Amino acid sequence: MTMQGIENVVGETAYDASGDKVGSVGNLYASDTTGKPEWVTVNTGLFGTKHTFVPLDGAHVEKDGLHLAPMKSKIKDAPRIDAGGHLSEREATELYRYYGMGVPKADGRANAGMAGQPGMQNAKMDGTAADGSMVRSEERLHAGTETVESGRVGLRKVVVTEEQQVTVPVSHEEVRVVREPIAEGETGGRIGEDQREVVLHEERPVVAKETVAVERVGLETETVRGEEQITETVRKEQVEVDGLDDDGTGKHKKH
Repeated sequence: MTMQGIENVVGETAYDASGDKVGSVGNLYASDTTGKPEWVTVNTGLFGTKHTFVPLDGAHVEKDGLHLAPMKSKIKDAPRIDAGGHLSEREATELYRYYGMGVPKADGRANAGMAGQPGMQNAKMDGTAADGSMVRSEERLHAGTETVESGRVGLRKVVVTEEQQVTVPVSHEEVRVVREPIAEGETGGRIGEDQREVVLHEERPVVAKETVAVERVGLETETVRGEEQITETVRKEQVEVDGLDDDGTGKHKKH
């Protein structure tokens, strides 16, 4: 793989040996001795905040991004090393051994059981490559979503009392004096005291209660779509050209 080919995938998608997406390509790290890129950081996690070192040995560039030799599970469990400007000898040794690679000696040969290998310099901070080019990198903001529990809703029944009024029709009996004249010729009348009783009746309201089911109450959820604005600070590099510009003024030009 050439340096030119690697530069083109910075910020693109990184895949494992089986073609599964791992993350985005971060920075390139070149050997202090050979100047050739040997490691790459892959930005993983929800917002690409985790930086994992992966060897470029066996990697290749395709149109969709950088395809790496290790599997995703191997990359995920790699040692967590700060992706600063330089990879120390101790850190490089740890990575070589984790990925089962031979540890290079100072003369460039591999030795799986010895330390003393050259350190690794972040390729974007290592000046220019052999062809005089320089890698310019920038941070890109990637936003996603995750589902979290925002609250709980339950159903609970309580008993409350209230008064109800119902109109019930009722009736009752009343006494009324009825007088009828005696027809002419009727006999049998006598003078004396007499007493009679009449039983009166009335209807009274009777209350009875029964429990009946009136409705079924349940809960259901629906997804409500909305938008939220996320603001984050990103960094990018600028390349300054030392020397004459097109006008020959000798001023610095920024790209």
